[in-house]
Amino acid sequence: MEASIEAAIEVRGVTKVYEEADGGTPALAGVDLVARKGEVMLLMGPSGSGKTTLLSIMGCLLRPTSGRVLLGGVDVTQMKENELPAMRLKNIGFVFQGFNLFPTLTVGENVELSLGLKGIPGRAAKEEAHRLLDLVGLTQKYGAFPSDISGGQKQRVAIARAVAGSPGAILADEPTAALDSHTGKAVVEMMVGLAHRDGRAVVIVTHDSRLVEYADRVVRIEDGLMVAE
Repeated sequence: MEASIEAAIEVRGVTKVYEEADGGTPALAGVDLVARKGEVMLLMGPSGSGKTTLLSIMGCLLRPTSGRVLLGGVDVTQMKENELPAMRLKNIGFVFQGFNLFPTLTVGENVELSLGLKGIPGRAAKEEAHRLLDLVGLTQKYGAFPSDISGGQKQRVAIARAVAGSPGAILADEPTAALDSHTGKAVVEMMVGLAHRDGRAVVIVTHDSRLVEYADRVVRIEDGLMVAE
C-alpha cells in the first residue's frame, strides 16, 4: 500500500491475535486500510468480526500483533508505550456508545478537561469550550451536569470533546446505538460535517444500516478480514 497525502490513518498488513489456552484467536488477519481526510468511512460486519479491535488499533488503544499503523505518516507501531498517549491526544478524537462523560463535571468542564490535556489552559480553554459547544448546539447546557441532559445531548458533548484540539481523525464506536433514530440522525449529520466541512477523517463502527446513506465509503469486515469495500 502506498502512502497517501490524504491519509489521516494508514493500516498496513495488520493482524491481531488474542492469546488464549487454545493457542490464540485471530481477531484481525492482514488488514490494509486508509482513513482519508474529509471522508466518512463506516466499518460494518457481524458481532465478533474484528471491527472494534481494528478501531482500537487505529486509535493506538491496542497494539497489533504484526503490521504497521501510521498516524499522519508516523509509524506508531515503532513507538514506546509511554509515547503513545501524546500521539493519541494530537491526532485522534474518540466518540463512544456510552458517551464516557465525567458525571461530577459539568458539560463545559468535560470539554475544558479535554482541552487542558491538549495543552490549552484556563481562560483559553473556557472560551474554546464555549465555541465547541456552540458548534454542537449546546451553549445553553454549559453549566448542566450529564445527569441533567438527554442521551442525544450527551453524545453531542462527546463530539465537542472529541474535536477539542483539532485532531485529524475522529473514531466512533457505535455512536448511535443508545439513541433513537431521530437523535441518531442528528448526531451522524454532525459527524458528516466534521469530515466534509472541517476535513477530518471520520471512522464509524456501526451495525446500523441506516447510516450507510451518510457514508463516503463502507468497509465490511468478517472473521478479521476485509471482505468488501
